[in-house]
Amino acid sequence: MSNFEHCAALLREADRDRYLATLFAPAARRDALFALYAFNAEIARVRDVAREPLPGEIRLQWWRDVLAGERDGEAAAHPVAAALQATLTRYRIAVARLAALVDAHAFDLYDEPMAALDDLERYGRETQGTLLALAAGILGADIEAVETLTRHAGMAYAMAGALRAFGLHASRRQLYVPLDVLARHGADRDEIFAGRVDEGLHAALADMRAQARRHLAAARLELKTAPTEILPALLPAAVIGAALARMERRGYQPFARDDVPAWRRQWLIWRAARNPDRILK
Repeated sequence: MSNFEHCAALLREADRDRYLATLFAPAARRDALFALYAFNAEIARVRDVAREPLPGEIRLQWWRDVLAGERDGEAAAHPVAAALQATLTRYRIAVARLAALVDAHAFDLYDEPMAALDDLERYGRETQGTLLALAAGILGADIEAVETLTRHAGMAYAMAGALRAFGLHASRRQLYVPLDVLARHGADRDEIFAGRVDEGLHAALADMRAQARRHLAAARLELKTAPTEILPALLPAAVIGAALARMERRGYQPFARDDVPAWRRQWLIWRAARNPDRILK
């Protein structure tokens, strides 16, 4: 199995939405997308693998060193790192952007709450927004020309992800829903960590869904003038609207992960690939 095949296999298990979306990209560019997304999967799951902050920080530092070219021997033996290095060279990707993505994910290792909505938006820009921008660049777009689109889509993606994983985060005493949003609606984090739901929490989560939809709408406006070659990078965002709508059904339980079924996620991505107007709905 080649390094790029390893990345594709890893992605198929760790981030199936992006795996499926990449199948709609030009064949010549799929390997680079698999490498980029596999790298992101490795970074995003550091807390799950390391479980404690210190080993997590060591793992993140290893990736920082790889990006800085300080662990070439070790990287050559690591299929994701080797594929990523080949991709960085081929597409002249700015290492600083990936380093910033790694730095942003250091937040995941600790139990400090997300203090403010501005902080969550910054997290979304530096993680999902960066990933979208770099994928757009691999697909041939001018990254700066689509920066507003990828920034808003990234923030919407991150917010929806935080809401979908709300119960998991709460079980770890983590809060990605910002404290200022909770305070605005009278929701108490101690009650959240105790697994109790009240009107304040429902209102705060509804507020977050509205914020995610606001960024989706802003991204949708930018999509009208965006180059068509970037569409495969955006296809995973086709699931966001359905995920938010699922949280608005009667009987919604914030602590229970009731995600969009895999078959419907695949259908939403396929449908959006046929009709790009549906990507950011």
